[in-house]
This record gives sequence, C-alpha cells and structure tokens, in this order.
Amino acid sequence: MRRLGTGIGWRPEIADAVERMPGIDWVEAVAENLCPGHLPESLRRLRERGVTVVPHGVSLGLGGADRPDEGRLTALAERAEALGAPLVTEHIAFVRAGGALTASPRLEAGHLLPVPRTRDALDVLCENVRIAQEALPVPLAVENIAALFSWPGEELTEGQFLSELVERTGVRLLIDVANLHTNHVNRGEDPAQALAALPLEAIAYVHVAGGFERDGVWHDSHAHPVPAPVLDLLTDLASRVAPPGVLLERDENFPEPAELERELTAIGDAVGEGRARAADGRAPAACPPAGPAGSAAAGPADGGVAVLTRTATGVRAREATRERLGVAQAAVLSALVAGTPVPEGFDRVRMGVQARALAAKRAGVVARVAPELPEILGAGYRPAFLEYARTRPMSGGYRRDALDFAGHLLRTAPPAGAAARRELRNWWLDRAGPAPAPAARWHGHGRCCGGAETRGGRPGGAGASEGTGGGLTPRGRGPGPRPQ
Repeated sequence: MRRLGTGIGWRPEIADAVERMPGIDWVEAVAENLCPGHLPESLRRLRERGVTVVPHGVSLGLGGADRPDEGRLTALAERAEALGAPLVTEHIAFVRAGGALTASPRLEAGHLLPVPRTRDALDVLCENVRIAQEALPVPLAVENIAALFSWPGEELTEGQFLSELVERTGVRLLIDVANLHTNHVNRGEDPAQALAALPLEAIAYVHVAGGFERDGVWHDSHAHPVPAPVLDLLTDLASRVAPPGVLLERDENFPEPAELERELTAIGDAVGEGRARAADGRAPAACPPAGPAGSAAAGPADGGVAVLTRTATGVRAREATRERLGVAQAAVLSALVAGTPVPEGFDRVRMGVQARALAAKRAGVVARVAPELPEILGAGYRPAFLEYARTRPMSGGYRRDALDFAGHLLRTAPPAGAAARRELRNWWLDRAGPAPAPAARWHGHGRCCGGAETRGGRPGGAGASEGTGGGLTPRGRGPGPRPQ
C-alpha cells in the first residue's frame, strides 16, 4: 500500500492554515463537497506542491440493502480522477432505506448508521463493495463507523466482520480508532480485540478524532481535542503494523492552527511509541486468522490482500437476502426519523437518543443552509423544528427540508406576529416558486451541481454528534451524511 504519511482533513474553514502547516503530506476532502471542474484554489495549490488529496465519500450507503447508485459512483470516480487520488474511501454504513425493494416510502437518514453484523448484511455489503470497485478508477477503502445502538442477533464481532469483508472482496480498510473508542463506550466492545482480529495488511490509513462523553454516551464530535484513550488505541495499532497514513479529523469548533499542530505532534508521538514497542518485541499478539472455508486467490501485485473465493448463490437467493435486510433497515430508520415503533430487540433508550440526535442534526444543518429561518423565528426556531422533525422524515436534501419545514409552519403553526409571518411566507415563496432560486439565496460551502454536504453537527455514529452533518449531495440526490 502506498505510504501517505501525516495528514489532516481539509475543510474550507481551515484551508489557509492547512496550507501553512509544516509536515502535512496529504489531506482528505469530503467528496460530495467538490466539483471536479471547479476545485477549491487551496486544494489546487496543495496538489501543485505534491500534497496528495484523497476524496472521502459519505453518501454511497454501501451497507444498505440497495445496490450502489450508478450516478453516485460516477460522481465519486470523477472526483478521484480530478484529484489524481491514489484511492477513494467510503463507509460501512447505510444512509437510506425503503423504496421499491421493500414497497415502502423512501427514507433518508442524513447520517451514517450501522449495519447488522450478520451473514445477510455481510453478503449484501460484499456485493455492493464489488460493484463499487468495478466502477471506480482507483482502489477503494472502507471505514468502520461509530455507533450508538446495536442490532439484536448479530453473528460476528467487528473484527470478524471486517476480516471476512476483506477476504471476500480484497477491499482496503480505513480504520478509525476514534470510532473503536466510541463503540467501546457506547456498546461495550473491546477495541483491542477488534484490532487483534483485523487483517493488518489491508489497512490503507487511519483516522484519529476527538469527542466527549455525556451521560454515559460518547459523542464522536470531531469538534474536540483527541483524548488519551484514542491516542492509546493508535499506539496499540501502530505496535502491530506501521500504518501507511494517519489523518486528524476536525469538522467544527476549529481551534487556532497551533493547537491543530500540537494534536498532529501528539498523533506522531503515539505512532512512534507504537513502532518502538514493535521494535522491542512488546507488540500484542494477533488473533489467528479465522473465517469461512474457501480458497484464497493471489492478492494484487502491489502486496494487497488475498481474495477469498466463495460459491455464488443464485439470483433469487441474493435478492431475498437484500429484501430481508431492506425490511429490517427500513423498520429501524422509520423508528428513528418517522416516529414509528422501535423494532423488537433494540434498546429503546438508545434508539430514542439516536432519533433525537438525528433531529438535532437536521435542525443545525437547516439553520446553516437557510440561516434566515432562525433569524425570522428567533428562539422558537429550534423547538419548532424538533417537533416538526419528530414524525416527518426528510423528503430530499437539507434545502428541501428547509422549504418543507417553512411550509409546514405556514400551514399549521405560523409564528406569532404579523411581521414574522410575512417574512416567513415571503422567504418560502422566494424559494419554492416555479423559477429556481439563485444560488446566493442558499448558504453553505461546497455546492456542486445543486448540492452541498456540510460537515457540521455529527450526531450519528455516537449519538448526538457523529458522522457525519449533511446537505444535498451532487445532482440533488438527497442528503449526504457526514463522514466519520
């Protein structure tokens, strides 16, 4: 695997600082925020200096029951080619459910949600990953996500699930040690056990990020300093293998550049300590490889992982597997965003926290893409939106969500005061009329082909603030979750 070195997540808010930071070998940019023909000047300058740029996708939904959308795959491929990227990355997650596969309303999460670690889900994920690999011009790496809730009846540990995914597809792994820590706090999973079970040769690079704990729940906020337990996990991983690259993620609440540089130094020290342990023979033992029976084919010429050959099931069996997964995911997502009953076997308290987190994220992102709404509604904006979102899922992206919310208020609960009602009505008419509104009427950065994926307020992977923020993805295909 190509050595990447030390990197940081590129965000417009810190673009100038990133350009001036010493020792930055590469950056990662949210793919849905980039237009291939109109790359930000900062990224252009970084590329001219020889800094690698990796597009990080958030909207494919590779863990969903549907096959990956061809348009989204094409868009991701275009960004990889425009950036001259050595690879692209995505997430092991589902972001939408329902639709034709389950004969139910289409639902968008606007966030990265965990897939069940079952044989059915793994079969679907493997097929979806293969479809993506065939469509992309460069290798694909997939990231483990943070999660608040667990699926009942899971059949595999995270390490087993990832290991078999790699064996069956040859896909690379983007290991987020902050997400391992999140799952340790929120789901009681042992991160050291997960690291011990990983196929280390498949690691493309590593994510490191900060968060905070509240009421026994870890929020993978990407808006706080990297805590010691996450650095300890990075040291553990580095004692097992020299990671090809390590990247610091920061999505909001940006500190001064000097603070980011100190965090990068701490990350480098953690990796150095891990390598020193490996040199001294103090590395922890790896789990013996375990997996289903099968024959491994030779790996890629560049030393990649081998691919496990399995007998393909019939078309009907594969479709039945997708339908079973689709029904389960639709029931979960409907409980989270549409107020339907929580499916049997799920922790109702955690599902409630997740549902409130998704609604809170929607409120925050809508306030950023349509800042006039909180200005018009004042202190009443947030409670009104949360009540609206409790039983009304997104019908499109966040701009559509803003229009739907304003229309709902005008029909059912208009703001007090004639001036506020008039302003809200005029705002809605200005954007919902037959003529498209100029781009200047919508706020936010990174618009491309009518959409933007904003990374603020990440509630999903850790309850109230993970994954991902979101906005309209390219070509207006609905909400894009925030990366984890």
